[in-house]
Amino acid sequence: MMAKKDLGKEELPKDYVPKNSSMAHNEEEIEDLGKQMEHRRSGEVLKEEYDKVPDPIQFDKANDKK
Repeated sequence: MMAKKDLGKEELPKDYVPKNSSMAHNEEEIEDLGKQMEHRRSGEVLKEEYDKVPDPIQFDKANDKK
C-alpha cells in the first residue's frame, strides 16, 4: 500500500532555510546567543542598580480570576 502524499505540499531540500526564519541557523550562532544570555542582567539587578522595569506588566492582581 502506498502512503498518501499531502496535496499542495512540495518536498523541500533537507538544508532548506526559509527567508523569514528567526531561529539560529547554525551551531556557532546558537553558541553566540548562549553567551549573550549569560551576560543579561536579571530583573532584580535592573530594578536595584538601574531603576528600570525589566518587563512590561503583563498580569496584575485585578485581572486574577479565583
